[in-house]
Amino acid sequence: MEHKKIKVCCVASVDITLKFMLLNQLKFLQKQGYDVSAICSEGKWIKDIGQSGIKVKTIRFKRRSFSPRADIVAFFQLFLYFKKEKFDIVHTHTPKPEIYGQLAAKLAGVPIIMDTLHGFDLSPDTRWTQRKFFTFLQRFTAKYSDVIFSVSKDVVRKAIEERICRPDLLKYLGRDIDTGRFNPERFSEKFIINKKKRLRIGLDKKVIGIVARLVEEKGYLELFESFKHAISKFPDTQLLIVGPREPEKKDKVDLEVVKEYGIEKNVIFLGERSDVDEIYPLMDIFVLPTHREGVGASILEASSMEIPVIACNTGGCPEAVSNGETGILVPVKNVEKLTEAILYILDNPDIAKEMGKRGREKILKEFSHELVLDRLKNEYQRLIDKKIK
Repeated sequence: MEHKKIKVCCVASVDITLKFMLLNQLKFLQKQGYDVSAICSEGKWIKDIGQSGIKVKTIRFKRRSFSPRADIVAFFQLFLYFKKEKFDIVHTHTPKPEIYGQLAAKLAGVPIIMDTLHGFDLSPDTRWTQRKFFTFLQRFTAKYSDVIFSVSKDVVRKAIEERICRPDLLKYLGRDIDTGRFNPERFSEKFIINKKKRLRIGLDKKVIGIVARLVEEKGYLELFESFKHAISKFPDTQLLIVGPREPEKKDKVDLEVVKEYGIEKNVIFLGERSDVDEIYPLMDIFVLPTHREGVGASILEASSMEIPVIACNTGGCPEAVSNGETGILVPVKNVEKLTEAILYILDNPDIAKEMGKRGREKILKEFSHELVLDRLKNEYQRLIDKKIK
């Protein structure tokens, strides 16, 4: 079936979401014949997204906090843009666009409205009254969607508990991982040696890696404390940190804080990277001691790269990590258990290698690019046949 006249608009808060979480989906829709556009706040990845053939409209969204004036402005900008472009499908992602995007699309007369729940990720310092009001808005605007996808089964469960929408509207989508890109067979030993040299990582050193925003809720402080204990036994171990700084956040992690733990000589901050697929092969262990998580794309990417994973037993992490098989799950904010898990994997390289292999097998079976995109394709087709054709 031809989709050349079907106009799709994907809406997300920030460019980093489009670039690193949704771009594969958008490019897939393009290949299916859709006319694909996107909306997000201004950012450094806009140009890259545009070079993929995606038309990008920038609208500023105030992330994870309430700002009535900015939110109203964003809502009306969405409404006017939807009205002008006459999209056939609007697909929203992340909290603010979910709320204002669904309502604006309905008022603009968009025939098909979709949403993807990536988690219930309001800032931890959001007041109880604001959280309740936000939940009310989620319930109100969800009524206008024709389908609500979820990246994890845990998010489906929470959406039902919070009565966000009718259960029959919820569809498990999962998180798609490009197992071709995140494939350890792509990288030779020579490549890994050269990459380590460029990043000034000792060739004889064990590497513990994390890929996450530099905020406390990702578990950095617990990781620093655990790493301090780990290097007392394995002094030639390095901690490799990939992720953007977020100085505007109340729980931001200052790079200088590692000095308080006495680990600064063993820590490398790489910042935000677009070559993360080339950095995973340098890691012997991947750790994400997050306090809350929808499913954790970096966990899935690391597993796809055959790296044993340590994560917290929260949110969708138990769906991403088979405890004792592909990695180890530990309680949230439990430094002792986190340290035990790190030392266990460092002490048992053969078990670590086997965990890594089983991790990739799990990703191929449950989170492959093709599997998730096929679900997306079928749902788009179902709604087009029902509401447009």
